[in-house]
Amino acid sequence: MNYLKTTYYFNFEDEIIQKLAASYKDNTSSVQEKAIALYNKVRDDWKYDPYSISLSKENFRASVIAQKSSGNCVEKSILLIACLRAIEIPARLHLGKVKNHIAVERLTEKFGSNELTPHGMVNVFLNNKWLKLSPAFNASLCKKFKVAPLEFDGENNSFLQQYNNQGNLFMEYTDDYGHFEDVPLAFMKRNVKEHYPHIFDTDENITEFKL
Repeated sequence: MNYLKTTYYFNFEDEIIQKLAASYKDNTSSVQEKAIALYNKVRDDWKYDPYSISLSKENFRASVIAQKSSGNCVEKSILLIACLRAIEIPARLHLGKVKNHIAVERLTEKFGSNELTPHGMVNVFLNNKWLKLSPAFNASLCKKFKVAPLEFDGENNSFLQQYNNQGNLFMEYTDDYGHFEDVPLAFMKRNVKEHYPHIFDTDENITEFKL
């Protein structure tokens, strides 16, 4: 497996991604420090939005995501992976299913469930080990929901906000679909249609939804 290569989705050779990653390429920071800085940038500069669902191939390209102001967990993970690969840090996509326990009224109304799938996160290879991290929830959103933002120290996994600041259960992983060298769009389409059939029309040409 090649977790450094450019692909249709992780298209870091694009000028937009190159510009985004440029300041992290030639500075004197360590590899760990660069990974942390990129994680924080993607986490906080793109607001988390789980209510825009796209099944369009084009919309999962890192260069397209970079031009938006928000993204869902998969989109933000794709963007971070492209940026990491752009500065020669191996990274791959990891998918699972999560259940939210706080502020779930709108989720339940729109999705018919408080489970979100597929939930995207990132695996990054640092110091000869793979680490899991999730850049999904921006710090301002976490403040609103009274949960500490996920901090990444470059040494440990950072992908689960299990409890909020009051000690109440915030989220949990209920399934793990494993990691992928590239974006498994066919799997993702099957997954989302299986879990949220009421959202989708029978017309296969319908590929985007704003809930």
